[in-house]
Amino acid sequence: MRTRLLRLRFRRRIRTGQQQAADLGTQAEQHIDRHLLRRFERLLPVRRFVIGWLCLLLLLIGAVVAQNLTLSTYYQTLRPVPGGIYNEGVKGRFTNANPLFASSDADLTVSRLVFAGLLTYDLHGNLIGDLASDYKVDEHGSTYTVHLKPHLKWQDGRPLTSADVLFTYRTIQNPDVRSSLQNAWQGIEVSAPDNLTIVFKLPGVLAAFPHNLTNGIVPEHLLANIPPGNLRSAEFNTVKPVGAGPFAWQALKAQGDGDPKHSQERIALIPFDGYQAGKPKLQEFVVQVFADESQMTQAFADKQLTAAEGLPEVPRELEHKGGVQQHNLRLAAANMVFFKTSEGVLADQKVRRSLVQAANVPQIAAKLSYPARLVREPILAGQVAYDPTLTQPGFNLAAAKAQLDSDGWPTGKNGTRGKDGRELAITLTAANTPEYRLVAGQLKDQWQKLGVKLDTQFLSAAEFQNALLSHNYEAILNGISIGADPDVFVYWDSSQADIRSVNRLNFSEYKNPAADASLEAGRTRLDPSLRAIKYRPFLEAWQQDSPALGLYQPRLLYLTNGTVAGLTDEQLPTTTDRFINVQNWEIHQAKVTN
Repeated sequence: MRTRLLRLRFRRRIRTGQQQAADLGTQAEQHIDRHLLRRFERLLPVRRFVIGWLCLLLLLIGAVVAQNLTLSTYYQTLRPVPGGIYNEGVKGRFTNANPLFASSDADLTVSRLVFAGLLTYDLHGNLIGDLASDYKVDEHGSTYTVHLKPHLKWQDGRPLTSADVLFTYRTIQNPDVRSSLQNAWQGIEVSAPDNLTIVFKLPGVLAAFPHNLTNGIVPEHLLANIPPGNLRSAEFNTVKPVGAGPFAWQALKAQGDGDPKHSQERIALIPFDGYQAGKPKLQEFVVQVFADESQMTQAFADKQLTAAEGLPEVPRELEHKGGVQQHNLRLAAANMVFFKTSEGVLADQKVRRSLVQAANVPQIAAKLSYPARLVREPILAGQVAYDPTLTQPGFNLAAAKAQLDSDGWPTGKNGTRGKDGRELAITLTAANTPEYRLVAGQLKDQWQKLGVKLDTQFLSAAEFQNALLSHNYEAILNGISIGADPDVFVYWDSSQADIRSVNRLNFSEYKNPAADASLEAGRTRLDPSLRAIKYRPFLEAWQQDSPALGLYQPRLLYLTNGTVAGLTDEQLPTTTDRFINVQNWEIHQAKVTN
């Protein structure tokens, strides 16, 4: 009985719970309907008001974003930043990075990046210290004392001292080494009284001597045990050279299909942390050497190269290519027509002077593909001793004709002048480049109006060098490097025309005793104003004798894919001086907050 009562109670409780749950569900539905669903209907009349506020909110957000983007230009600018791999293409072959032997464009490029000299140039062509902190000359002008900067290091971590400098210059002076720099160091005594001091004693005064201190210094600890006669072929030169320049050697990789004409060499260099002017900002510098010019041009067009050096002209396929920047780096050099004054019709001073007067040099320069500064005398404009009153005769065709008439060169029926049964005919030798072809063609047209028959002979690079060395020409179109100092002794002193001369760079074979004395006096005076006075008789003789026709200063064509921050467009003493500021070059850009 008791069990049955319990069951009934349990069932009543279940039914009561179910009824309560149903009542709660009904109440919830009524509550949702009253407080939520019925209120949705009230939103419809104000939907336009809500949408309007939403649109206004979106407009305000957009205005704030636009304002921030606009104002960012005031506190953020696009600036160069460190990093990036710089790939420079150079035409030719790489054979030697050692600055005692480097000669080709590729050799000189690598050598300049790896090695450092006592002195270098600033962006305006002025001498400044590189490894040296300063230099002084004594009151006699023949003893130079150079002090090294403290704590200098080689790229292998060893200390660089005056012993390395002493070793470098004594090695250059050793005839068994066969360095191309030897001639400039004959008769000079070099000593190192302490680790930071080097003393140079010259046999006489030489104003241009400090410019000889820009060549690279080599490490004694790596080269001292190599016999002098074996230095030129030492592994140091091509396997792992060690210098103190801005970039250290990393690797050399040869590429190609086996044909020497298509060979390529890839020299990878990395920044040297211990470079005295500061670690370079580039991540890596790669020199790619191409035997074939067209391959280098294609690599540049495909943007495999950051820069291309030494192309004679801008290739047609690159003339209108986006991003390509053309840098015409003016060189401290002179393009001239050198008249061989020792024989033939050009031995006649009046003939040479008439040729100079009949050449419209400004017209020739205007036809070049780049703006060029004219060369009017043997010293460049702006250099010590340059005198604007002693320039070569300007263009005057009438005066040139009158001078030849008075010299007994009448014009024949065929329009060519002659004398004693001999035509006034000259052969002009030049390198076979587009620029020299253009210049020679202009001269041919201009001199034809004078009654001179000009034949042109265009030679390959090797043939042209042979002609220069042997002086096998009547007149030759050639460029000479003058550099930052106006000491042009080697180009115009009569001793440099002698076949026994080491370089025989007097291409005109010009001989004038007054000019010789003036050249010697000018190069042995340190005071700039006194040098100008001493050089004046040479300039007067050169103007009167007309041993050459000055044309214009040549350029180094340097193409870049995009902007290279830090690259200077100032006049360069030499082609490798494009690297004067290389430690500060940058090729990447990023937005930087002011």
